[in-house]
Amino acid sequence: MPAPREIRLRRAEKELVVSFDDGASFTLPAEYLRVESPSAEVQGHAPDQKVILWGRRHVGILRLEPVGNYAIRIVFDDLHDTGIYSWEYLRELGEQREARWQRYLEELEARGLSREPRRPPPQRQG
Repeated sequence: MPAPREIRLRRAEKELVVSFDDGASFTLPAEYLRVESPSAEVQGHAPDQKVILWGRRHVGILRLEPVGNYAIRIVFDDLHDTGIYSWEYLRELGEQREARWQRYLEELEARGLSREPRRPPPQRQG
């Protein structure tokens, strides 16, 4: 499995750019990384237990933390930090981005959920 040559956090763009030593490079939005977190909180303990997160359109990345020589931990600004993203999983997310994202959007729609966070109800005037 090729290892990353460079991992670059673009905070303003809310994305992670991962370039591998075989020349492959992927731009992974923070929202996509968050909703596909490898944590048990998101993935569950079996495929049918995966949680469909909603309201994460504006999530950003606070920092990246190395985990040995095989992964990074991503700390998101919604304070989620339990996912360990191995080089293999980052590669998989890059290669399967379109299909995974489409499936995610379809799941949101089927459940009547939105990528937008909830907004408080308007305040009454008077």
